[in-house]
Amino acid sequence: MDKSGIDSVLAQLQAAASTTAGARKSTRPEEPNSDVDFGETLKAAVDQVNDTQQAAGDLTRAFVSGETDKNLHEVMISLQKADISFQSMIQVRNKLVTAYQEIMNMQV
Repeated sequence: MDKSGIDSVLAQLQAAASTTAGARKSTRPEEPNSDVDFGETLKAAVDQVNDTQQAAGDLTRAFVSGETDKNLHEVMISLQKADISFQSMIQVRNKLVTAYQEIMNMQV
């Protein structure tokens, strides 16, 4: 894989991370984003991970059956993207569980 391919993959991962984080620009910096719904943001992130995994699975099946003109490198890159997005989602889940446990252990 050449340097531009790696840069392209990194740019896609950074774009996915900013989308997953629900990054929205506020018109006034002193005003926090009150219209961001945590549940919708989390669902969108999970849906994006699912879409990435489905696309990688479809591409793999098409490659194995010979129905696509994609080469092995493209199939492996799509599988790695799916794996990285899934591992990232697992880390987010672990952080959420840890935060929940810390909140539940607080004394009122």
